[in-house]
Amino acid sequence: MFISIYNTLVRILYPIAISRYIEKRKENGKEDIKRFNERLGKPTMPRPEGKLFWLHGASVGESLSMLPLIDKLLLTYPEAHVMVTTGTTTSAELMGKRLPERAFHQYIPIDNPTFTKRFVKHWQPDVALWFESELWPAMLSTIKSKNIPLILVNGRISNRSFKRWQQFDFVCKELLSCFTYCLGQSDEDAYRLKVLGAKEAECLGNLKYAGLPLPVDEAKKKEIEAQINGRTVWLASSTHDDEEMRIARFNIELKKEFPDLLLIVAPRHPNRGEEIQKRMQEELNLKVSLRSKNEPITEETDVYVANTIGELGLWYNICPIVFVGGSLIPHGGQNFMEPSRCRDAVIVGPHMHNFTDAMNRAQKADAVTQVKDVIELSNQVCLLLENKDLLEERRQKAYDWAMSESKVLDGIMNKIKEYIPQ
Repeated sequence: MFISIYNTLVRILYPIAISRYIEKRKENGKEDIKRFNERLGKPTMPRPEGKLFWLHGASVGESLSMLPLIDKLLLTYPEAHVMVTTGTTTSAELMGKRLPERAFHQYIPIDNPTFTKRFVKHWQPDVALWFESELWPAMLSTIKSKNIPLILVNGRISNRSFKRWQQFDFVCKELLSCFTYCLGQSDEDAYRLKVLGAKEAECLGNLKYAGLPLPVDEAKKKEIEAQINGRTVWLASSTHDDEEMRIARFNIELKKEFPDLLLIVAPRHPNRGEEIQKRMQEELNLKVSLRSKNEPITEETDVYVANTIGELGLWYNICPIVFVGGSLIPHGGQNFMEPSRCRDAVIVGPHMHNFTDAMNRAQKADAVTQVKDVIELSNQVCLLLENKDLLEERRQKAYDWAMSESKVLDGIMNKIKEYIPQ
């Protein structure tokens, strides 16, 4: 009942209100003008022959977590193709760089039944794999109406979302009824999915544990290492507003102990790069170089702001010590498994509630260091810079844990194969 009402309202409201909102998104650069027809469910290429696996993720994090599974699907089914859909321009750009042969990207249509039906009719996927918890009623109901197997992969229901959905359990039950099967990130997520109405749900592990090492451009690496020229270096990765300034202030104190110290900052949102550079220069009087402007690292550079897309693997490969941001503020943290796979000593802040299960497992393996605040962070960086043996030990433990967790991919793949038509 809810989905029928929703679809009717969307059809009525789209020309009156929703289209205006979309136009504002275009004006603000949040829509890809050249490929906007894809958002209307109009394809920009023909459907490839043979099996087609459709994987959808909301944004960058979800799309990155797909990559190991995409490789596994293409290896298992050598004649098949993979279509990845996302909704953001950033994720589209990243997928354009990372997707392998026989895989391609399309934008997810706006959730209007006219557009979703057009999209599904053209692509006719053999199976749809929905990553995490972005539930679009028109699209989900369209997939269900075509009897396409729909599997929720790495489903996550936070405490806040669980409480909110329980107040509208009839809505959630109808949405989850569209899924053929649900795979939760953790046992708790699988339990919550069942409570909220999933027909079948279980946890086979978190697919983010099985991520591939991030790509590294060796030519760029040599160029950056030549500019660093043997200086002591560490990285603040995936940082959010205010974290960079807090860290930079304490890096000034660290430089008194390590005069050749270079801090690299890779902000979660690269478009904040110029703002970060300006604040550090004006408020802290630091020498700051900006990657997006091709400004080099010199002997005088205090901070290098690496505000580009798709180069995080480069910085993880160069820096042996990595702080993962979104964790000094109550954001909930960012993916700390990626630097672990690159054999870095990983430090996070107190706010890691987006990765509770992963943190519990990593801490049991002594594979991550969690600090209470930026003072403790500064102390930990200082400790690792002074003690090379301890640094090597932490790097190895992080890597060993990350590799041991990667076997989750096989279990998830075996479950998905049950729903792929022969």
